[in-house]
Amino acid sequence: MTKIGVLALQGDFREHMKMLDGLGLEASEIRLPGQLDCIDGLIIPGGESTTIVQLMDNFGLTDRLKFLIKSGLPTWGTCAGMIVLAKDITDDRPIPLGIMDISVRRNAYGRQIDSFETSVLMPAIGDVPFNAIFIRAPLIERVGPNVSILATLDNGEVIAAQEGNVIVTSFHPELTEDKRLHQYFLDNVRARSHA
Repeated sequence: MTKIGVLALQGDFREHMKMLDGLGLEASEIRLPGQLDCIDGLIIPGGESTTIVQLMDNFGLTDRLKFLIKSGLPTWGTCAGMIVLAKDITDDRPIPLGIMDISVRRNAYGRQIDSFETSVLMPAIGDVPFNAIFIRAPLIERVGPNVSILATLDNGEVIAAQEGNVIVTSFHPELTEDKRLHQYFLDNVRARSHA
């Protein structure tokens, strides 16, 4: 059975666990390096990116995560998770893992009070628009040549992308009832495990 890990150091990891449970999946909370050895895919949730990176260092996860993701572990970063996975960010902190060839600007859409929802088209998950929830959301300012854009806002700003085994979204799919993005990630995990 496919097993998905959710990085459970800080942020809204419980909401991702609930979505995965709704898909009939076995999900596990990841806090220590040894827990990474028995998963088929990993979700890095939204939260506070600087805190997540600091806790990853404190718990000895950083180098192991880099190795596994670069070796092909399917990984999905939502909101702060996108910042963690980026090659570089426009701020001086946190220092991201440098995995995905994107540049990201933190809090690009303002503070908590500026949170918003909007419908976005994502052909990878079907024709019905996805209700995207943005909370202190980051923005992808640059995508590398091997990065596929999965979704943009009407003004062309990139809010979801994929490079090989890594998927990122600026918004919070786990705060909706729509399981299509979690299913898309699961399909990627299963395709990679069968390859």
